[in-house]
Amino acid sequence: MATDIKDGVRSIEAAAVMGLLPARPRLLALGEPTHGEDALLRLRNELFRQLVEQEGYRTIALETDCMAGLAVDDHVVSGTGTLDEVMERGFSHGWGAHGANRELVRWMRAHNEGRPHSDRVRFAGFDGPLEITHAASPRQALTALHGYLAARVDADLLPCTAGTLDRLLGTDERWTDPAAMTDPARSAGRSAEARELRLLADELVALLDAQAPYLITRTSREDLDRARLYGRTATGLLRYHHGMADPSPARMTRLCMLRDLMMARNLLALAAGGPALVHAHNSHLQREKSSMRMWQGPVEWWSAGALVSAELGEEYAFVATALGTIRHQGVDVPPPDTLEGLLYPLPEDRCLIDTARLATALGDTPPAPRVSPWFGYAPFDPAHLAGSDGLVFVKDVPQNPAPA
Repeated sequence: MATDIKDGVRSIEAAAVMGLLPARPRLLALGEPTHGEDALLRLRNELFRQLVEQEGYRTIALETDCMAGLAVDDHVVSGTGTLDEVMERGFSHGWGAHGANRELVRWMRAHNEGRPHSDRVRFAGFDGPLEITHAASPRQALTALHGYLAARVDADLLPCTAGTLDRLLGTDERWTDPAAMTDPARSAGRSAEARELRLLADELVALLDAQAPYLITRTSREDLDRARLYGRTATGLLRYHHGMADPSPARMTRLCMLRDLMMARNLLALAAGGPALVHAHNSHLQREKSSMRMWQGPVEWWSAGALVSAELGEEYAFVATALGTIRHQGVDVPPPDTLEGLLYPLPEDRCLIDTARLATALGDTPPAPRVSPWFGYAPFDPAHLAGSDGLVFVKDVPQNPAPA
């Protein structure tokens, strides 16, 4: 079996990845099984640079706030703001503090310098404005959408004034209360104001769609696409806040489902604009259902990757990542009967695995699922081999270097 496994090993290069696929996909996603490891992020940077330069990809989308990410896009495309500024306010989840993410943004800006606007690489966040502790107020997205429309269509067509939105939104603190994450009674998502805001958001999005033939003659495609992002985000956030106020046992399942639905809709919008590279946790990009154990018990939901794959078919490709060790987190050499344990003896420190060949080599005796001793690492499920177009294997993940 060892020889059969070696037959499916490739170097981690753009050409090798493309060789696993029938054609260049519109969305090419690279997953990771844990967050925040600079070695994995730098591997992503290296591979994505090759795919931009050799395969014509022109958007890089990361698992970060789609609204905040607009500042990063403005910087890499037009030089707006300083690198320090966009790393601080352009990333959610603390991702801006990682050196590898800073290196990616710096490279994108340098790559775009002097190029025609149409040939510049774009940046996009595709996550909702959601943190582990809370969800953002819908204010920014709603008011931006209203402002875009108010400047371009007859006032009589607008379903409300900016003042009405401000009154219904109230203070942002009522939306971002961290206690609402575990206590539905603390959420504003099912208040009378929230119900009215959901209706107004729907009407604003409908007006945007209905006026598209006119708007495209009065604004740029880029501005219209951003307005559509505001609409998706406003309706998605209001739907998410409504879910936060749900007292039923299905509450956390619903919230996980709604988050990945927001991700999927953002990814499909990016796909409509041209080929894009995507990076996020494996659980958000896989074609199978995702699962997690939370304080309310186990939850399962369809990932963003599953939703996008159902829509795009072969225009969506997913390469997962599996790891041998993360010793600084207590993840030691994998048991030999696991998938990671079978790959660990390979001489390469990191490699790309042809999952179709690997599945053939394994035959009818799939490896045992690996159990992680650390909650922050999700081992690759060997039952997901058939749903992955390739598998990156990194033998040992070193500890992140200390900040300079």
